Parts: sequence; structure tokens; C-alpha cells
Amino acid sequence: MFWQKQAETIGRKTLEAFQLERLQKTVRAVYDKVPFYKNKLNEAGIKPSDIKSLNDIKKLPFSTSDDLRVNYPYGMLAVPRDNVVRLHTSSGTTGKPKALLFTRNDLDNSAQLIARCLVMTGTTKGDVLQNMMTYGLFTGALVMHYGAEKLGVLVIPSGSGNTVRQITLMKDFNTTVIHITPSYALYIGAVLKEKGIDPKKDLQLRRAYMGAEPYTEETRARIENMFGIDVYNSYGLTEMNGPGVGFECAEKNGIHIWEDMFLMEIIDPETGKEVPEGEKGEIVFTTLQREAMPILRYRTRDITRAAAGRCKCGRTHRRISRIIGRSDDMFIVRGVNIFPQQIEQVLMGIRGIAENYQIVLESYDEMTVRVEISKSLYDGNIEHLLELKATVTDRIRGAVMVKPKVELLEPGTLPVSEGKAQRVIDNRTL
Repeated sequence: MFWQKQAETIGRKTLEAFQLERLQKTVRAVYDKVPFYKNKLNEAGIKPSDIKSLNDIKKLPFSTSDDLRVNYPYGMLAVPRDNVVRLHTSSGTTGKPKALLFTRNDLDNSAQLIARCLVMTGTTKGDVLQNMMTYGLFTGALVMHYGAEKLGVLVIPSGSGNTVRQITLMKDFNTTVIHITPSYALYIGAVLKEKGIDPKKDLQLRRAYMGAEPYTEETRARIENMFGIDVYNSYGLTEMNGPGVGFECAEKNGIHIWEDMFLMEIIDPETGKEVPEGEKGEIVFTTLQREAMPILRYRTRDITRAAAGRCKCGRTHRRISRIIGRSDDMFIVRGVNIFPQQIEQVLMGIRGIAENYQIVLESYDEMTVRVEISKSLYDGNIEHLLELKATVTDRIRGAVMVKPKVELLEPGTLPVSEGKAQRVIDNRTL
């Protein structure tokens, strides 16, 4: 199924010609209308007329999250303020947000991309989508909301939290699709089990769209088995519209990046040079059809690799593999680079381990993994679970080459996430 078949199955040569045309227009627009970019391009000795091929994108300077913060609130605008109709923000560690501004055309384009994503996974006008992402300045909920409505789907804007109400809504309105973070899905699954509700029999759920936080294939499998549904990986970031930058199709063989809207590069995060096809690197995006805030070569910090070959679904846009992690989520213990997802991958594959865990860092030589055991194993005493503790320790050491301290905890010990989960607690000081 296709929402915009011509755009989704466009030939590579035609697509690349379109990308070049839009890239040239984008560079010209930011040079003429955004002083920040004019200064950056002049400093690099680049004029819009220098962009004669797609390969010339390498001449352009990178943009970073710090650039967006420095130019907050209106410094990146390429249109008159009166043409802007929506604001979204993303906060950062400095406390100063990144602002993303939309024109009406920008909003329509973002909704169109979501409609593409939903259709290619089988969602139709007859579905009921319960949107459990946080509404407000966060892009995730509203962008999905408007895209689903464009398709004609009944949307329940439930937002995150209030799990009992979420379950009631799913039952009363026969929800078939949920948009949710993986950590919250795991929590809802645990609550359903506690209440004696079998989602496979007592609910009408068929699929879930997950994003906003990284998760592993093991977590996907656990959620699919828990609910009896298909889980699809949604990829996006606030700076590039939010959700819908990329999405899995029914094949679940990589995330299709909508290349008529975003020009993608994968670079070595250390050198900034493009990596060979199929090698791991950091994603960089350039917007191609954004009016309010065009962005050149934005460093996402997301680490992945390009997927090989053409997808069986017939779509010609390039795909990426599952996000391995963010370069700024990575932490170092005993000189070893570790991503939280590596720990999660191990934990979700061990029987007897529940869904909730935390990684606690107290020094640069040691990490503690605190994880709850499943209720089926808990008999009021966890001291006898030495074999399970040894298994967790050995498998994590095998995956990341660092032996952790492991603490097995009673069910319900760790804080519950009804939105984004905080998996790493870093108490180290420089």
C-alpha cells in the first residue's frame, strides 16, 4: 500500500536530480535570509553558486544543536515571523531549548510524511490510534496526531501517563494502534498482567509505533509477544520535524528515510568524513523542503549504518538500520565505549529478568546494573538467585567487555516510567 506512490517509488536518478534542485534552493534561501548561515558560508568561502552536484554538500559547514540554542528564539528563521504558525521546542542539558518553527506548508509536509508511514504499515481509515506520547512543546504527539487525522484515522489524544485510564480507553473504544515509548509499553503490559487482562484476547490492538527513546530488537520482541501485535520503529528528531523522518515498512527490514524531504549523510563522528556504504557512523541531515527553518548538515549524534539493497516493498528511498545509540548517550567505563542499548539487549534476552532496569555510574572504573526480577521468580527472597545474577554479569561482560556489578531487585523497586525512561544515572564528577 502507498500513500504517495510516485514519491515513494521514484527512480534514483530522478530523486537525486530533485534533491540537487532542492538543495540549491535551500542553500540560496539560507544565504539570503538567515544571517547566521550567510556568515558561516562566507567563513567557509562558499557561495550558493558553488553547489553544482550533490557531492558538493561536503563543502557546506555542519550545523549543531548548539547553533540552534545560540540562535534561539528566532535567529534561524528564513521567513517573516508572520508566516509562522507553530512552535515546538526540545530542551537540552544547558537548560536552554532548541526552537523549531513551522509554516502551514511545513506542518502539512510533516503530516503527509506520517500518513505515508502509517499507510505502509497497514493502518487505514478504519483504525483507532491511541496517542500516548506527551502533548505540548514536544513534537512527537502532535505531528503523529495530524498525520493520522490526514489519513482519516480516529485519534484518541490520551497523552502519556494515567495508565488505568489508558487501559479503559483501549477497551471502550477498541483501540487498534498505539503510539508510545517502548518503556511505557512495557509498563502497560505489566499492569495489564496484574489486572488479569489478556491484551491478545481482551483488546483489539494490532500494531504499535514506537519512538522517542532507543530500544533493542529484544525489547521489540518482548513487547510483540506481550501484546500479540506488530511493533514498528519510528525515527525522528525535533530538529527535522519530529516523528516521520523515517519509518519501517511491513518488511521490518530497515527504516525508510524520506529522501525527498531530507538529504542524508552518514559520517565518521570523529573526522566528519563520509563513511563507506554499510559502515557505522553518525547521521547528518539537510532539510530539502522546509520553509520556516531550513537546516544545513545537521549533526544528529544518532549512530547507525545504511541498509544494503532495495527493500522488497518497492520503495526506493534509502534505509538505515536500527539506531545503535546516540554519541552523547555513550559512556566510558575502564576506557571502553558503551551504549545503554547494549546492556538492554542482554537483559531483555534473559529469562526471569523483568522490564525495568537502571545503569548507575559512580566512577570511571565501575558500573552497576540494577534490574528487577520477574514476579514469577520472586518468593520474598532474592538472595538465592545467585545463578541468575551470575548469568546477567557474564552476559553483560561478554557484550561490552566490562564486568559490571549487578543488583537484582524486587519487582516494583525502580521508578516507573510513563513517558521517556531514564536508564543511566551518572553520578560521576570530572
